[in-house]
Amino acid sequence: MQIFEKSNIGKVSLANKIVMPPMCMYITDNSGVANQFHFNHYGARAIGGVGLIIQEATAVNKNGRITNKDLGLWDDGDQFEVLKNLVSYVKLLNPSTKMMVQLAHAGRKVDVNSQKDFTDIIAPSSIKFNDKSLQPREMNDQDIANTKKDFIEATKRAIKAGYDGVEIHAAHGYLLHSFLSSASNKRTDNYGGNAENRVRLLKEILTEIREFFPADKILSIRISAADYYNVAESLKESIEAVHSVESLVDAIHVSSGGLTDNAPSVYPMYQLNLAKEIKQLTSKPIIAVGLINTKEEAEYVVKSGSADFVAMGRELLRNPNWVLLNNPNAKDLENMPLSYKRAF
Repeated sequence: MQIFEKSNIGKVSLANKIVMPPMCMYITDNSGVANQFHFNHYGARAIGGVGLIIQEATAVNKNGRITNKDLGLWDDGDQFEVLKNLVSYVKLLNPSTKMMVQLAHAGRKVDVNSQKDFTDIIAPSSIKFNDKSLQPREMNDQDIANTKKDFIEATKRAIKAGYDGVEIHAAHGYLLHSFLSSASNKRTDNYGGNAENRVRLLKEILTEIREFFPADKILSIRISAADYYNVAESLKESIEAVHSVESLVDAIHVSSGGLTDNAPSVYPMYQLNLAKEIKQLTSKPIIAVGLINTKEEAEYVVKSGSADFVAMGRELLRNPNWVLLNNPNAKDLENMPLSYKRAF
């Protein structure tokens, strides 16, 4: 099966085409430091043979967390040291598994109910996410400069920690996504208005990262290809954004939604058509995601040419050994722990 064949993203070789997408666990404390759960959680998927693990959304500054239970990478102390140990642990358990980290800023979607001491909510424009959200303030030039710096510094820490790559979170209605959409970005300066201006912040972040980013690591973005208040318009805007930044990234992780409360009908592979739309526009590898659960569905994603890699979220939460159980050649995997081989 093609999904179990070795493949590359950029110069990084992956043991298979199965990706664990970033999924917030909301299980750290207010410090943003990883704990034993994260070692067990990611370690189990490494033992299970996942080709690429993308660590959950990890905030680039304290005020950019979705909740106070999120991981962070905004300091060089315990946050950095524990994540460095986490990466080493994953690689020790399975040298074939690659691990990335998703760097994020929640923007106007910060959950203030979990962060009682937090009131400074920033966004491209002073537009609430929904009726239950607090009013964000429109970012000024200094806020934009600080945000760029936060993403740059967190990326440098991720590289130093030993991750095989970094994914910049520009999806699901969080800060960078809200800059990309004309529905949430009503600015009249160089960071709003036309498509070129709305993508400027993301492009500037990626451009600065590229100046120091190692050639042997993966730099990817996650996008919401469409939002469900207006699928056609939001898809058009996403395509414009991809055209602007595709030369700066090694892969594009295609999701959808999150800018508003509007939600799609959910069914197996419900986002695959969006991944295919983006894949037709670029030569960059595409990661598809969205209720892909069975090996038949995963194989269809790749064989149909809709995407190059398959991200499985819920299924890998249920079954960390999905790859081992479904790969017909599992017994031959060189990095399967000896303790498990007799089961196959």
